[in-house]
Amino acid sequence: MKLQLYNSYSREKEQFKPIVEGQVGMYTCGPTVYDFSHIGNFRTFMFEDLLKRWLMHVGYDVKHIMNITDIDDKTIKRSRDEGVDLKTLTDLYTKYFINDLEWLKILPADNYPRATGSIDRMIDMIKVLIEKGHAYCEKDGSVYFKVNTFSRYGKLTNLKLNNQKSTKRINVDEYNKDSPHDFALWKGWKKEDGEAVWDAPWGKGRPGWHIECSAMSNEALGKHFDIHCGGVDNIFPHHENELAQSTCANDGKFVNYWLHSEFLLVDGGKMSKSLKNFYTINDLKQKGFYPESIRYQLLSGHYRTKISFSLEKKLESEKLIRRLNDFNAMLLSNGANEIEHNQLPESYVEFSKAMNDDLNTPKALAVFFSWMKDQMKTLNTSHITADELGKSWNFMSIFNDIFAFIREDKLELPKNVKKLVNQRRIARGDKDWVLSDDLRNQIFKEGWLIEDTPDGQKVKKL
Repeated sequence: MKLQLYNSYSREKEQFKPIVEGQVGMYTCGPTVYDFSHIGNFRTFMFEDLLKRWLMHVGYDVKHIMNITDIDDKTIKRSRDEGVDLKTLTDLYTKYFINDLEWLKILPADNYPRATGSIDRMIDMIKVLIEKGHAYCEKDGSVYFKVNTFSRYGKLTNLKLNNQKSTKRINVDEYNKDSPHDFALWKGWKKEDGEAVWDAPWGKGRPGWHIECSAMSNEALGKHFDIHCGGVDNIFPHHENELAQSTCANDGKFVNYWLHSEFLLVDGGKMSKSLKNFYTINDLKQKGFYPESIRYQLLSGHYRTKISFSLEKKLESEKLIRRLNDFNAMLLSNGANEIEHNQLPESYVEFSKAMNDDLNTPKALAVFFSWMKDQMKTLNTSHITADELGKSWNFMSIFNDIFAFIREDKLELPKNVKKLVNQRRIARGDKDWVLSDDLRNQIFKEGWLIEDTPDGQKVKKL
């Protein structure tokens, strides 16, 4: 089965076909760096990481761009309220964000362009839109996009604009879904903007939020690229406006596939500071969460369905991650990673089909864990062949490349201990208890403790 992705624009699953064979240009909307990103934000970033990892697995060279919004209404207000220089504020929260990405094992983007680094490109795009009659200037130095000049406005969100005759202007970066009117490309300078100001042909000011991503994606990936991602909250107005202004400025298609992840619920409800269910990554660290258990909660549901993150699921998710890591350790103790083998078990076929079906992670995870359960029984009770070990290790490695559930602090067994552990497994399979006990003592003398569990032998460093 070839890769199928749900395109928000067509509202259908479509076979993925890149513009350039073997290559993918992918733009993902990054954070607005005025505060810590919360767990809901990271649901989207985790989905994008999964998509990127799977694209790489099936053979694509992915160029991934994630922007940093360091100039908008929120950053200016926070800077003013805190009495802190805008760049100092945004530098600090950008650093926190990158640290959170690393801790959660989210692969880094190829580039993190900052909005303030692309002002010239934004001005150039606005110039083009004015010249083509898609934008107009106001006396205060603001520039607005004329929504009624783009006949397909609302297509992404399935929004009807009353024949697009409205001339109401929207000057804020974000606005309600029922206010689809002319939006700001450039905002004339106001006193409250402070030093957040740049010169433009139509007057001093700063860019609107939407033009920022159009300019940054254009610079990094070109006028037409493969995939644009974000959360469902980005669809309107942000992505709808991006699509309109980019298409009009460049006289051609902007993006081939629009992908959006659903909202994250917390404890079954909307996340809110007043409900005390608003969590940053630092909050979860302080509550004892490991990155792998967070990854599991965020990836276990399909990206287009609402899922609920819960503190109460912590023990359940950690138990599952622990079983997975135990299985990985069992494979290592049997020397599976040292076997040269290029084949995969039959279960991989079903796993791959699920992932190619619009990243169907619930099914893919079910396939893998069912296979893992059977393999653990095999490792514990029989003489597994080198061929089977090689296939198992290959599948385990691919699985971890995609989901990154294996803890990196796991100690790898020395070769002599691996050999003893494997000999003991065989002895137990033959019910040679005397030899089994003797091997246990040898392993102990090497500084390792071996325990017999229903899931097989577990080895720990003394």
